[in-house]
Amino acid sequence: MDGILFPLILTVHILVGAAVIGLVLLQHGKGADMGAAFGSGASGSLFGASGSANFLSRMTAALATVFFLTSLGLSYMATNRSQAPASVMDQVKPPPAAPAEPSPSQPAAADSKAKEIPK
Repeated sequence: MDGILFPLILTVHILVGAAVIGLVLLQHGKGADMGAAFGSGASGSLFGASGSANFLSRMTAALATVFFLTSLGLSYMATNRSQAPASVMDQVKPPPAAPAEPSPSQPAAADSKAKEIPK
């Protein structure tokens, strides 16, 4: 379940973050209304003069809440994950130990055929 949930929450987190950026860029600043009052800017918008601020600010607040919750979820999942190996080489099993060859200074074992090898 953790293998599917983490990428899903991460995808939602990225999409919500992009949506919050887009909504913030669509909103008018506090000083934009002052310029529209004197005729330098267009006071009408897609949602009406006052409706855009309400709709966009509420959507931004809702998406910011979702972004905050996905941030908490991702941080919780990242800290409580099972420990992955630090390296791919940690997953490799060591080869079995090779039998030690007798050194020339040591006598061969009694059942060994090493004494039959010509020197």
